[in-house]
Amino acid sequence: MAEPLKVWIDQNLCTGDGLCAQYAPDVFELDIDGLAYVKGPDGELRQQHCASVPVPPDLVLNVIDSAKECPGECIHVVREPDGVEIAGPNAEE
Repeated sequence: MAEPLKVWIDQNLCTGDGLCAQYAPDVFELDIDGLAYVKGPDGELRQQHCASVPVPPDLVLNVIDSAKECPGECIHVVREPDGVEIAGPNAEE
């Protein structure tokens, strides 16, 4: 079984493009301020700066793709056990 992942967005870098919400609308949403935020399993936006949520196993590829395609390079996908970033601006290629 794959390791659990979590995802967070650095709103300071978010361009408001909305690609993330297109890739994974169950995980990302644009708020009234035009910036993207992560959504928890309850569907509520996590508006605290750099708040993280677990990545649903069935959406892992969509969330990773959103991090790779994000023009603001603000989406961080990390492994929960060790905090290593697997997709996003700090991920090793």
